[in-house]
Amino acid sequence: MAAAGVPPSVAKYETRRRDPNPRAAAVLVIDAQQHFAGVAAPMLPALRATVGLCRGAGMRVVYTRHRHRSPADYGMLGEWWPGDLILDGTPDAALLPDIARLPHDPVVDKSTYSAFAGTGLEEMLRGMGVEEVVVTGVMTNLCCETTAREAFVRGFRVFFSADATATANRELHEATLKNMAYGFAYLVDCDRLKAAFTRKS
Repeated sequence: MAAAGVPPSVAKYETRRRDPNPRAAAVLVIDAQQHFAGVAAPMLPALRATVGLCRGAGMRVVYTRHRHRSPADYGMLGEWWPGDLILDGTPDAALLPDIARLPHDPVVDKSTYSAFAGTGLEEMLRGMGVEEVVVTGVMTNLCCETTAREAFVRGFRVFFSADATATANRELHEATLKNMAYGFAYLVDCDRLKAAFTRKS
C-alpha cells in the first residue's frame, strides 16, 4: 500500500520541516521492480510525479535494483526470506516499465536492504556533488527505511516521501514515517515538493 500523503498520525513526530535544495539533491528510486509490482502499483502515479517534479527542478535521479547472483550474496536475507529472493536475470529482477527512468539515469545493483552497502552509491553521489537525497520506492519499511537511515549516518540530509513509497500495509508504512520524522528525515509528498519548488522558482 501507499499513503495519499503525510498521514495525520505522523504529525506529532514531525517537529522539523525543510525543503530540499535542488542544486544539492538527488532522488533515489529504490527497487521499483517486477517482484514488487503489486505493492508498488498504488504509488506509481506519485512516484512518477515525484520524479518529474524533482527532475524539473534540476535534481539527478538514481535507481536501485535488488538482485542476488548466488548464495554467497544472500546474507541474512536468505534466512529471513527463504524462497522469496530476487534472483539476477529473472523477470522479477527487472525494473518496472513505467517508473520515469531516462536512459542516462544510473541503476545501482544491491543485494541487501541498504542501497549503500557495497554498491559504490555514496561515491557516486559525492561525485555528483549530492548532499541531500529524496528516498522513494519500495518497500517503505525495509529497503527504503534502511537506505534512509544509512544516508543519514553517512552525512546526507534525508527527505523521505510519504506518497512515493509503499509497503505491505498501512501500519508498517506509518511506523516508518514516524521513525523517519522522529530521527532521520524530513517528510515530503508531491504537494509539498510542488510547493517547495514553486517557492524557489
